[in-house]
Amino acid sequence: MANASKNPTLVFIPCMSGAPWDISRFDSLSERPARLLKLPEAVDNMEVYADFVADAVADLDNYVLIGDSFGAQIALALAVRRPKGLRGLVMSGGFAANPVTSPFWNTAMRTMGKMRGGAYQHIVLRAHAHRLASPFDGEGQVPWNEAESRRVFRENTPAESYGARITAALSAYYVDKLDQVSVPTLILTPEHDVIVGEAPATVMRDGIPDATEVVLARTGHMFRFSHPGTYSATVAKFLTDRIDHRETVAAG
Repeated sequence: MANASKNPTLVFIPCMSGAPWDISRFDSLSERPARLLKLPEAVDNMEVYADFVADAVADLDNYVLIGDSFGAQIALALAVRRPKGLRGLVMSGGFAANPVTSPFWNTAMRTMGKMRGGAYQHIVLRAHAHRLASPFDGEGQVPWNEAESRRVFRENTPAESYGARITAALSAYYVDKLDQVSVPTLILTPEHDVIVGEAPATVMRDGIPDATEVVLARTGHMFRFSHPGTYSATVAKFLTDRIDHRETVAAG
């Protein structure tokens, strides 16, 4: 029989840093139940990350996956399995396959993934933060910069985990499974994104049956950090319009 569902639990999946989301400035989502995850360390396989999230939500019968960047690909990897209880999918700065089209940067990222010690701290994190940067980072509710991006990774991401996640991100491929996503999906895209670019969002929008893309003007790849108010308001609108109080078929 059908029954009106309560608002779903929002399950926030980290970016490549692995650190749990800070949602303290997500005012538009502050009244909603939430679950914040921390990624396991030194895992180099996207399916293993999806297994980790599946275990973390096993007790939930009504939830939305919200993934950012690397976390968006993890969310997608789980969503294509059509897990019980999944009601919606939100991906920001995400991709269904390796988004790096430059042979130089593909080689450079794999090389950086093998660096340790001072080379990781002073070369890898600086290069990564530079590619994450946008000319709009300083305009948001929380002005951002490359030093802040380096800090997030320095404080949360061991070199071994960074390298493993690079391997996972560049190796995983879900383009041919996009039509298996069976829930309403929001694709959040920043206006300026060097590290991912525009094409991956288009691939996901065209491949997922019930997908909507929203491009947030004057934002960059780090927009959930720099523009938390804008980001959370857009997610909240999607939840209100497409997910909340939907009638679901009771299990059993």
